[in-house]
Amino acid sequence: MEQSTIIKSAIESIRLQAESINSLQYFIDENFENAVNTIHQSSGRVVITGIGKSAIIAQKIVATLNSTGTPSLFMHAADAIHGDLGMIQPKDIVIVISKSGESPEIKLLVPFIKSTKNTCIAIVGNMTSFLANRADIVLNSTVQQEACPNNLAPTTSTTAQLVIGDALSICLMNLKNFSGNDFAKFHPGGNLGKRLFLKVSDLYILNPKPQVLPTATIKEVILEITKHRLGVTAVVNESDELLGIITDGDLRRMLEQNDSIANILAKDIATPNPKFIQPEAMAVEALAVFQKFDISHLPVVMNNHYLGVIQLHDLIKEGIL
Repeated sequence: MEQSTIIKSAIESIRLQAESINSLQYFIDENFENAVNTIHQSSGRVVITGIGKSAIIAQKIVATLNSTGTPSLFMHAADAIHGDLGMIQPKDIVIVISKSGESPEIKLLVPFIKSTKNTCIAIVGNMTSFLANRADIVLNSTVQQEACPNNLAPTTSTTAQLVIGDALSICLMNLKNFSGNDFAKFHPGGNLGKRLFLKVSDLYILNPKPQVLPTATIKEVILEITKHRLGVTAVVNESDELLGIITDGDLRRMLEQNDSIANILAKDIATPNPKFIQPEAMAVEALAVFQKFDISHLPVVMNNHYLGVIQLHDLIKEGIL
């Protein structure tokens, strides 16, 4: 295809799916509310099943529910009727996802769910189907047209299923008052986990602790900054209280403005009352300070005592920025 044809095709696909997703709002009714309340009040798990592309969507919804505080597991409809039905426990709620609601596996599976008296919630795109007629709660995922030019390949329909699953998850989060701290408990790994868990105290202890007294000479200041290779040193008193900081930039400006540095001391060029951060602050809070004040070094202070320093580079290295 020519590029213009490719672009037009892509835009049409997005348009069709966007219109179908927007239409889902008209299907959100007392059935949806009933489904959310039923899951919220259940002491069991949510078992989600499907066949084909719907099975893939089921896996994603399971992942979202688990990460937002609703214990869930995936059961492939084909495997279910060949032994995996044993994973369904008496108090579990089963969500069956299907566009047609007429798949052979679904027709075998649903009667079993009904016989064990597990609540069956359907996410289905055919409201006159076998599944829609036998489920306890029916969530309508009907779409007018697939994005596929032949109106065959599951595209718009699977997107609709996914959106309904996300809507269920968000409503359950709200009912549970699921907070950012709760979310963090389920996401300790990767960059996301670091943003939620990593503290300043986890970073500054990995760095050296450059410091000089206010009476230090410029030579001593340069040697301290060079020794620790952080581009900065704190200026502290005998009690380790932070008085100021000196950066590479401060040294350059001092050299530009003075022909002789023999009588210049650390206290003469230090930036007094610098921005600082507490060790128990989150790393993302430090990032906000770095960005707000356009700085690249932050002393770490607790009870007026200087503990160390963190750099913007530390956050970049940890994937926070």
